[in-house]
Amino acid sequence: MGTGVDRIKGASAPSAVESWRSPRLKASGEIPSLSPQRYPEPDPIPRSLDHDLTMNPAQPRRAFLATVAAATAATVLPWTGCKPSEGGAAGAAGADTIKVGEFCSLTGTEATFGVSSHEGTVLAIEEINKAGGVLGKQLQLLHEDNRSTAGESVTIVKKFISRDKVVAVLGEVASGRSLEAGPVCQAAGIPMISPSSTNPKVTEVGDCVFRVCFTDPFQGRLIAEFARKSLKLSRVAVFSDVSSAYGDGLRQYFSDAFTAAGGQIVVQQKYSSKDKDFKAQLTAIKATNPEGICVPGYYNEVGLIVKQARELGITVPMFGGDGWEAPELIQIAGGEALKNTYYSTHFSPIQDTPEAKLFVAAYKARYQGKTPDAMAALGYDSAKVLADAIRRAGSAEPAKIKAALVTTDLVAASGRTRMDAQRNAPKAAVIITVENGQFKFVQTVEP
Repeated sequence: MGTGVDRIKGASAPSAVESWRSPRLKASGEIPSLSPQRYPEPDPIPRSLDHDLTMNPAQPRRAFLATVAAATAATVLPWTGCKPSEGGAAGAAGADTIKVGEFCSLTGTEATFGVSSHEGTVLAIEEINKAGGVLGKQLQLLHEDNRSTAGESVTIVKKFISRDKVVAVLGEVASGRSLEAGPVCQAAGIPMISPSSTNPKVTEVGDCVFRVCFTDPFQGRLIAEFARKSLKLSRVAVFSDVSSAYGDGLRQYFSDAFTAAGGQIVVQQKYSSKDKDFKAQLTAIKATNPEGICVPGYYNEVGLIVKQARELGITVPMFGGDGWEAPELIQIAGGEALKNTYYSTHFSPIQDTPEAKLFVAAYKARYQGKTPDAMAALGYDSAKVLADAIRRAGSAEPAKIKAALVTTDLVAASGRTRMDAQRNAPKAAVIITVENGQFKFVQTVEP
């Protein structure tokens, strides 16, 4: 089940800053091009291998993931469930490390999101461990690839809890994957922190599920406000991915907010993940003569939609949410087609806070000059928030970690993270556009 499990020890830089500063961004500014470089494709290995990866602090950090101490076949134990007090017992008490599970999409259609988030998480774990760990112990990160495949996350998280005895789980980026895993963590009493799943249903699963990002109701409102006030649009079309909880949810929140603000939805068209040809729907949209098109979906399809829309002579503004954010968006659509397009997201690498600057510098040093995106920042923050909760709880027992997470108030890469009554993190958002083939900051929107 899944690909290999990484056990990560060692690290690199100071732990999270706990003072509060509200995020401030420059009025405008060009964002460095996000490198399309990702992890190289691994050599073929059986899908159920355990990898013990240990970083020697004396070695360059970039050599860390290249050090493989052992690879042995692992058998997945059947899911037997566990009481809330049992799930993390082995990971919390009497061990030299505190075990944390991470499930993410390192391959498949959502790999860009998953790899960025995972890289941020790894960087945070390394920093925490280099600074001495938590409660005198090193954090041990076990991660598995769900391959962007429905159902895989459930299998992974069950194994984390029943076999590996993790004290907490980090994941996922995509709301659909988090909605699969959340009930498993809730039933076992294991806290789960999603870095960037924005569908509100994710934390409605129960009081063990948290997130470190804003939600789609807020994102839908801010996109609608931007369309009405900044773009001056009155009549728009909506073209949404109905196969994903993210796309369908954001469609509804945007549509409700836009019409409440006096706007009109002239037509709604639908597509599904992995579709390639959108010209029939775009032709129908064009016939309604909209002033703009909202496309709540993920970058894979969005890039093709924008490209095909421009080929059909549709020149009106096109816009969407954080699912657009990936360097592949520019590769798929082309910089010229992306003129007059906009999307909302969680983080900008030109964000003018000490924490953001430190994170960007550390990320570039760790990943050969790559510029971090919002998914990387939120992956980083999810690990920092977890470590902070363990530290404040004075224990690695899951129930105590959960209680401490409720009172989180921490400033890290993406800004200040606090939990509201639904365990969501109200945060500012930023609007990004593309100019001259580069992502460029437009404005910030406070919650």
